[in-house]
Amino acid sequence: MDRLDAMSTFLAVVEAGSLSAAARRLSTPLATVSRRISELESHLHTKLFNRSSRKLVLTDAGSSYVAACKRILADVSEAERIASGEYAAPTGELTVTAPIGLGRTFLIPILTDFLKLYPDIKARLILSDRVLSLFQEQIDIGLRIGALPDSSLMAIRVGTTRRVVCASPAYLAERGTPRTPDKLAGHDCISYVGFVAPDVWTFVRDNTTVAVPVQPRLVIDSAEAACDAACAGIGITSAYAYHFQAALERGALTTLLDEFQPASLPVNIVYTANRFLPIKVRAFLDFAAPRLKRGFAE
Repeated sequence: MDRLDAMSTFLAVVEAGSLSAAARRLSTPLATVSRRISELESHLHTKLFNRSSRKLVLTDAGSSYVAACKRILADVSEAERIASGEYAAPTGELTVTAPIGLGRTFLIPILTDFLKLYPDIKARLILSDRVLSLFQEQIDIGLRIGALPDSSLMAIRVGTTRRVVCASPAYLAERGTPRTPDKLAGHDCISYVGFVAPDVWTFVRDNTTVAVPVQPRLVIDSAEAACDAACAGIGITSAYAYHFQAALERGALTTLLDEFQPASLPVNIVYTANRFLPIKVRAFLDFAAPRLKRGFAE
């Protein structure tokens, strides 16, 4: 059994969704595709697919093996390019993940320019405020806020971000500006539940974290909608600075209680540590990192 051929066939089956579709894509007899998968399962002593009459479903072992095969085949391809001295332009699909607001504010403009520069690249952007596993989700690059507990990831620090509390000038003119966190008790608040508890916000006073009860006038699950509500004068809200960047720049919102906010958090580009970094990943890192650093510095 040629293991590299078997891995390539396995990935083709995963991407095509069936043995017959993979056979058509590879221009290979169906019997050959089926034999390669069976030989690979025998070699690994595990099932890669649960087979039914309608479709193939990856087993847990199969799901893990997908990422390993992609990494191994990419390493082999990169090693061959290096050995032959061949220069290859970035190609293929690049998958990037980021928190929703961070991706909308920073990554969309960067990806727009990147795709114009590299016409043979296709991109998939996964925006989620849930931290996704690059390995399990088969993601090339992530943008992360905060400490990085997973030491298996490589990281490039591109800046920092901080939490801010905001309200519209009109709201503050009508209701007054709270000068200390405890004064929030007399104000209407907009709680973005992906960021803070609905009725308790935390602040830092004398190097100690304090919990402050608030009165939520509106509880919402979108930072962008919380920003819109604050601009409309509904109340005071809190999230990361980039969520409110445009509104702050045009004067629709103003920050308050800045001296009671926790320390800024690091923002990093992360990627899986491979011996041979795929050209598409290297190209995006070289393209995006300087732009992200400039963006966070402004």
